[in-house]
Amino acid sequence: MAQTESSWALAASGSEARTVHAVTRQGLPELLALLEPSAAAFLRDNGFVAEAGRVVLVPGREGVSAAVLGLGAAPASPWSYGALPYALPEETAWHLGGEADEDAATLGWMLGAYRFTRHKAPPRKPARLVPPEGSATARILAEAILRARELINLPAADLGPAELSDAAREVAERCGADFEEISGDALTQGFPAVAAVGGGSHRAPRVAVIRWEGSAEGPLVALCGKGVCFDTGGLDLKSAEGMKRMKKDMGGAALMLGLAEALMRLRAPIRLLVAIGAAENAVSSTAMRPLDVLRTRKGLTVEVGNTDAEGRLVLADLLTFAGEHQPRLIVDAATLTGAARVALGPDLPALFTNDESVAAALLAAGNACHDPVWRLPLHEGYASWLDSSAADINNVGSRPMAGSIVAALFLRRFVPDDVPWAHLDVYAWNDSARPGRPEGGEAMGLRALQAGLMTLLPAWAGS
Repeated sequence: MAQTESSWALAASGSEARTVHAVTRQGLPELLALLEPSAAAFLRDNGFVAEAGRVVLVPGREGVSAAVLGLGAAPASPWSYGALPYALPEETAWHLGGEADEDAATLGWMLGAYRFTRHKAPPRKPARLVPPEGSATARILAEAILRARELINLPAADLGPAELSDAAREVAERCGADFEEISGDALTQGFPAVAAVGGGSHRAPRVAVIRWEGSAEGPLVALCGKGVCFDTGGLDLKSAEGMKRMKKDMGGAALMLGLAEALMRLRAPIRLLVAIGAAENAVSSTAMRPLDVLRTRKGLTVEVGNTDAEGRLVLADLLTFAGEHQPRLIVDAATLTGAARVALGPDLPALFTNDESVAAALLAAGNACHDPVWRLPLHEGYASWLDSSAADINNVGSRPMAGSIVAALFLRRFVPDDVPWAHLDVYAWNDSARPGRPEGGEAMGLRALQAGLMTLLPAWAGS
């Protein structure tokens, strides 16, 4: 995945570079006074008032001599800088200047420079940023997000369960962690629901496990990701339109792998257990059927009310596995329900949690780092909608309402009562291109989870 490496968007330190002057409306008079009179006059004649996101190229004797980026009146987000890589001359090198926030600018620049180029050459190459010396954290977060985007963007023909497991292995090797792959008879016995979901495909399911001892005394955090590499809906077949983007149905796994990489590379004082359920929900004579009763790792039986509600079956086994290790926190992520998108749209992941301190930390962190999530309730009144006459629980609700809540209530049955747990129902996709967010796969919620987890650690140390 060479196009996701930092060198793709960044210039080497010491490169000869021009300056991007980032400026707010309040700071514009000072900048105009500092610039050459001809440059200041050029900006005035162009009607530049530092409106957010506007980029003006300042001419010089030998072409473009500098650039000015408007930040508006509000504090800048990474997205304020996301258009720069393609607004500036191709493959030129640039320094940050003016009122630029170095971390936000580095993150926004790298995320804005990304394009999925595995099967199509880009029409042009981005301008490069000479990274500020103090931007290492932003670079690590950006690289983790870019790798997650790349996984989500890969066509299902390129990324099946084996390839997704290999991607988890690469993360482990990159970060000095231990890796284990569970497949075959061991999967059937230990993760029977994952095996059932993937049983209809010739590409065999598997569970990828990463273990990292970052801090021997640190709390254990478990991350679980739904890795359905393509979802036909199974025998309850999706429509053509509903199936169109189902290569992204492993977006939760990509998000958890990106988060794990970021935490490990940033040397978070924790221990990590990462479990990725990699499967393909296909149609064949060996696929699970409506009203089949499945066994789960926890021992609960599940009636299959709909084969298209397969992601929660994968997570059921992963959450049980995570709970067996008595972690301080379990986090799972999945492209789980269309109902969450109906409620919150494509940009806001739905957050469900059984712990108020976890909710507060994640909500505050998401808002602070411009990666928001929105909490929805684990409303106990809907739990009976999952009742089954044939098994301990059904995998879908008996009423066509509150689908994301009911799915979260299903998952909760597989989490130990005394373990804090957060579930993120994500879209994992940008429907259209915006600065810093090209059309395609997206690791939404990754930065909120990383920052929120860091704010929780001091409180855990005293518990």
